[in-house]
Amino acid sequence: MKFSKSDFRLMLWNILAACASLLISALVLYSSDEYAEKTKKDQRNAQSQINNARSHLAAAHDDQKNMAIYADEYGTLIVRKIIGDDHRLDWIEGLEQIRRQNLAADFSYNIAPQRTYAPQPVIDSGNFDLHYSEMKLQFDLLHEGQLLDFFSSLRSQIKGKYQLEGCTLHRAGDGEDAATAVASRLKAECSGGWITLKNRNAPQ
Repeated sequence: MKFSKSDFRLMLWNILAACASLLISALVLYSSDEYAEKTKKDQRNAQSQINNARSHLAAAHDDQKNMAIYADEYGTLIVRKIIGDDHRLDWIEGLEQIRRQNLAADFSYNIAPQRTYAPQPVIDSGNFDLHYSEMKLQFDLLHEGQLLDFFSSLRSQIKGKYQLEGCTLHRAGDGEDAATAVASRLKAECSGGWITLKNRNAPQ
């Protein structure tokens, strides 16, 4: 079988057309794969954004619930003057009021300057700084019950949070004159401090 020049030209154009079709098909398939991959990537990004939005919404709902739960407790702490500044004058006035009730034969106290409180073990205080004002007390007592009555009145009558660390007692008259021993039967020394919480975001 012989091919003329016209037949060869026709075959050449057919071959070129077939090659062009294959190239176009390859480009279409490549573009389709790229589009599909981009679509999947966009879908993954969209799903990630949805998940993040759901997480933020859930956190907001939790914060709202916590605010509702702790709002009353927070308000109580403010009323009791546990949250806020040093309330030294209130503590002194309260102690002098207790003195007038004659719950102990006599007592004296010393309130040290406020300092940052670092409890052991360490606790998470959230958005609050813990402050501590050490207060030591010395008592003349007729009996041990007066000491219990004193701290019961301190907790109920003075706004604030006094943390009692400990007390030591000894009989009056040990190393003292007879006149002093008659006035009281026991001596007591107690240590502790007033704890206050300061909101870091509160205006100065």
